[in-house]
Amino acid sequence: MDASTDSVQGNKLYVGGIPYRSTEDDLKKAFGEAGSVVSASIISDRMTGRSRGFGFVEMASEAEAQAAIDRWDGKEFDGRTLSVSFARPQGERPPRTAGGFGGGNGGYGARGGY
Repeated sequence: MDASTDSVQGNKLYVGGIPYRSTEDDLKKAFGEAGSVVSASIISDRMTGRSRGFGFVEMASEAEAQAAIDRWDGKEFDGRTLSVSFARPQGERPPRTAGGFGGGNGGYGARGGY
């Protein structure tokens, strides 16, 4: 069995638009319609513990992952439209900026051009 990083990423899906009340078991059941689900995780907010509305599903094969995309991308799941695509490796994401609250020169009381 080949455990290369390509095969792992080829099976892992990013799932956006997950209803906040949905559980990981709900995801496993839904994506099980497209093939064997290896794992399903819903990302939660660290402070509140509440779902952030997205997560990841790992399928047993790349073909099953593609079948899951075909089955669920743009489709309604429990009242919300899912966005399903192959997950990108962490290194391909743009870096996060420090602070995380935006900034710049706007906002309350900002004086521009004086």
